[in-house]
Amino acid sequence: MKTNKLILATAAILMVGSMAFTSCKKKQAFKEENGQSSEDNRNVQTENDAAVNEINTEVGNVANMHGRGESANGINAIHNALGITATGYTVNLADTANGSITITYNGTVVNNRKREGSIKLTILDFTNGKRWKQAGCIVQVEYMDYKITRASDGKFIKLNGKQNLTNISGGTWWELLIIKTQTSLASSVTSVGGLNVTFDDGKTAVYNINRKFTYTLPGGILTCTGEGIGSSESLNSLENYGTTRDGDVFTSQVSTPIVWNWTCG
Repeated sequence: MKTNKLILATAAILMVGSMAFTSCKKKQAFKEENGQSSEDNRNVQTENDAAVNEINTEVGNVANMHGRGESANGINAIHNALGITATGYTVNLADTANGSITITYNGTVVNNRKREGSIKLTILDFTNGKRWKQAGCIVQVEYMDYKITRASDGKFIKLNGKQNLTNISGGTWWELLIIKTQTSLASSVTSVGGLNVTFDDGKTAVYNINRKFTYTLPGGILTCTGEGIGSSESLNSLENYGTTRDGDVFTSQVSTPIVWNWTCG
């Protein structure tokens, strides 16, 4: 088996902030042999980011999962603060009493992307009092045939598997953007056994995505620092590692934390 070491200087990062920075990001190419592996890694991480982006928005909008009183429910308040609209999916709130919601995607084409399948998120230890705004709270994210198709040519990726989303600092977008009692947020996404990725050619890959994100508001400008926090064998600072669709072992490393802001200033 050939080992491809992929070293990525910047990542396609959205995570816990529910904020898309695609207009601001500057990327460098992978230093690796297989261009398909590089493209796959970028595509999967970008779609993983988009999914977690929505998950953070929705869990923050549910008062009892966030940890605020029902009178301050503010449904869609985070959507409004971020200037986004929930399109192409519905949220099943039937199990919020047990700390769980499910996002179901209905196949609507939005910006050349058709999404199907579902994502279930559950706050671990919810019955023991854990809430998303608390430091150390973990949301388990389960991808169930979550399929993203590029409408223009029919190419797709499909995700199955689990990740853990951990609130490191305490606080959420609600505290940072709505009631403004917090000036920074930190969170991480880590692999739970790897994401199984199926591509349109029928081949599969396994990705272990491990990243930390810190958000601040210096001068009112939303700024993010992204770091790779995974380890494999002798390598650290990995944002992703696993096996490509061709069966090759790979790593994707962020050796220096990347800092960028919403205004691209």
